[in-house]
Amino acid sequence: MTTISAPHTTALTTELRYLALGDSYTIGEAVDEAGRWPMQLARLLRQEGVLLGDPRIIATTGWTTDELDAAITAAEPLGQHDFISLLIGVNNQYRGRDVEEYRTQFAALLWRAIGLAGNRPDRVLVLSIPDWGVTPFGAKSGRDVAQIARELDAYNLAAREACTQRGVAFVDITPVSRARGAEPAMVADDGLHPSAAMYTEWTRLAFPIAHHLLT
Repeated sequence: MTTISAPHTTALTTELRYLALGDSYTIGEAVDEAGRWPMQLARLLRQEGVLLGDPRIIATTGWTTDELDAAITAAEPLGQHDFISLLIGVNNQYRGRDVEEYRTQFAALLWRAIGLAGNRPDRVLVLSIPDWGVTPFGAKSGRDVAQIARELDAYNLAAREACTQRGVAFVDITPVSRARGAEPAMVADDGLHPSAAMYTEWTRLAFPIAHHLLT
């Protein structure tokens, strides 16, 4: 039996390709590269015997659904991937965009993700949008944090419904973002974005589903 101790070694030809799509939460604004949740997820899956390579990340802080869509187009040809994660929408809500616009644009992105996964919806994983209103930044923003929560709930419901319709796995990380998002250890130095410790919590929730999809 061959033991794989690290990615990009003797089994490079069998390594699964991972594409992570999103915004600041996927690129890991304000944390080290190793602390990003897609990187943590890939490492954990490898530790459990799934030879998943480190992700190619298409994500930038501030992106909305349409901006991510344009970035995917600009990056083409991307080729086929074995696993794709998608987390997008917080900036649509932050900019005050209508949830129905999000519903339409998210559905289109989901179709693109499925296509990039070789038309396999069972190789796509969507994470819900966390609630930034509970963070120190949110508390000082002057915005109605209850309204932020209601709007994000509506966005996440739209995303969940799209996933259900297409047979795509949906991981709800919003509750843990609300329960622990104000804790100093769970927030990056900017007071807004998650710390690597919070991303570990997201990884913990995403791992069993990702493991099931890839084994």
